[in-house]
Amino acid sequence: MMCPRTNRRNRRRGAAAVELAIVLPLFMMIVMGIVEFGRAMMVGQLVTNAARHGSRLSIVDGATNTSVETAVKDFVSNSVGVGVSDITVEIKVDPGTGNPDPNDVLAVAKSKDVCLVTVKVPYNKVAYIAGNFLAGAELKGECVMRHE
Repeated sequence: MMCPRTNRRNRRRGAAAVELAIVLPLFMMIVMGIVEFGRAMMVGQLVTNAARHGSRLSIVDGATNTSVETAVKDFVSNSVGVGVSDITVEIKVDPGTGNPDPNDVLAVAKSKDVCLVTVKVPYNKVAYIAGNFLAGAELKGECVMRHE
């Protein structure tokens, strides 16, 4: 007696759909993680560029804390797309050898004083994916230059 031949394709019907249902969520999580990490790296570099821009502005005679902060915030806001109120800019001026302490005021900084500009942006303001994954994390850029 012969067994009726069953079509091999009929026995595996739906197997591809089940495999896709198992693998697709994992694959999408990996892809979205790569995209989110890439975004964080890009914004981190732009924040560092903003600190470098602010530091270049701060070492020139006639610079003020307000003008540097405004320029840095505009730079970050235009390049990253985050609100100006979410950007933190800190300016610190360390006196050079023999110079009086300028108390972090750029307008009274002398030649050879060291100007440090720090820019911070909360990660949750620039993330593509909302969530608590990196809640409280900040992207930070710093640059130091000597006053001219």
